[in-house]
Amino acid sequence: MVSACPEPRLRPGVYVYRGFRMDLGLPRRRLEVPVGAVTLVLGFENELRVTDVVGKPRVTGRFRSLLAGLQTRARLGEHDGHLYGMEVVLAPWAAFRLFGVPMHQLSETVVDPEEVLGTKIRELTGALASLPGWEERFVLLDTVLSRWADHGPVCSPQVVWAWRELSRTSGTLSIARLAAETGWGPRHLENRFREQIGLSPKAAARVLRLRHALRLLVGGQAPHQVATACGFSDQAHFNREFKAMTGSSPGRFLADRMANLAGPMSYDRMAGQVTSVVLGT
Repeated sequence: MVSACPEPRLRPGVYVYRGFRMDLGLPRRRLEVPVGAVTLVLGFENELRVTDVVGKPRVTGRFRSLLAGLQTRARLGEHDGHLYGMEVVLAPWAAFRLFGVPMHQLSETVVDPEEVLGTKIRELTGALASLPGWEERFVLLDTVLSRWADHGPVCSPQVVWAWRELSRTSGTLSIARLAAETGWGPRHLENRFREQIGLSPKAAARVLRLRHALRLLVGGQAPHQVATACGFSDQAHFNREFKAMTGSSPGRFLADRMANLAGPMSYDRMAGQVTSVVLGT
């Protein structure tokens, strides 16, 4: 597992590059929770099976490469222990600029990126796979993503500001106040958010509040403390929202997380955030 920072002009919107080559010798199951980021996986070998686990379990698909927009529900990723490829994690407004598609087309779903972005994804994946090492691959990603950014649509400064404010306040900022401070009405803000972020401001705020709650919970705070700190009306409200978005209770999630934290490939995909829990074989 190798990580790298994108070149400065791609930051802060493109968070991290990651190269991975797994040969674990046993199947692996990982619950990926909503984290407020868009993920592009460029697979060189093997497939990942993705299942929607909230409500009635439903297989989303099998993917060598995948593109996932913002999610409000957790998904289960499973593989046979062998994976080889690269991952790009980025802010939704940066994904809008790089990919040039309305982000609501990607929200709440996982797709083969070629369905959205065409053959340029296949060409990029093939070029990355043919290079001899990770350093050369990171350089190529910088080059290609910078070119896409140069030719992509411009994201509204008000949308970028509003997203950062929601992130800074962990989803607790009033949407009416957020709209007022952009100079837009709530309906206009919602329309622009759906286009350039993928979710409505209210749905995005739910994801960011969950992200904060997960960080506090894993950091050692009790569920009732987390509920208060994150603005839930009470612990029962927090428990309901947590299960609706992750398919698990806070206690079960924490137990699974701690049981597998020291295992192989138990990393989080974003520094300082709780993005997943390994569920074992």
